[in-house]
Amino acid sequence: MTDAVRTLADARTWAGTGTKLVLAAVADLDEAGFSADSALPGWTRKHLAAHVAANADALCNLVHWAATGEETPMYASAEERTAGIARGPALSAEELRSWLTASARRLAEGLDGLTDEQWQQQVVTAQGRTVPATELPWMRAREVCVHAVDFAVGTDFADLPDGFLTALVDEIRDKRGPADLTDGPLPEVAAWLTGRPHSLADAPELGPWL
Repeated sequence: MTDAVRTLADARTWAGTGTKLVLAAVADLDEAGFSADSALPGWTRKHLAAHVAANADALCNLVHWAATGEETPMYASAEERTAGIARGPALSAEELRSWLTASARRLAEGLDGLTDEQWQQQVVTAQGRTVPATELPWMRAREVCVHAVDFAVGTDFADLPDGFLTALVDEIRDKRGPADLTDGPLPEVAAWLTGRPHSLADAPELGPWL
């Protein structure tokens, strides 16, 4: 598998694709559907929707940092991040759909407004990494593309763009080490490396991805 060449334009396209998949996943969910389990252990679809929406809000904080130079962390604390997810079950289906849509729109508009200089502004992720703002669309692409699958409404890794999957596998491979990478169809390798269900034979169980 060759290394992906991931550009800012690619990442923005993948983030848009993933956002559409997430919004499509929840478009027809009623209260019972939203309250049903997602593919993530211990999380309903309401938890997952709140997490994805809160992620967009958090990335908006980093966009503000890049645009103004004012240090604005993604989350004020780990407790704030957890509280955002916990909001999900208390919200109605329509409230969650509205939050997902509005937060994604705010993020896209914020990214659209960055100048060439602002794209190079250094910001700090929730994991404590210092990165240029050019990384923000990729961070969002990972979030929405993978979680679109986690809603468990029919989207799977084979529905995600090949370029995104290649970039994702390359990134995780760099973290885990080449010895952890097995041969197989790209969507299945991506599912395995991210800790999702897959069809690869004899693939070892891996620890947390992020």
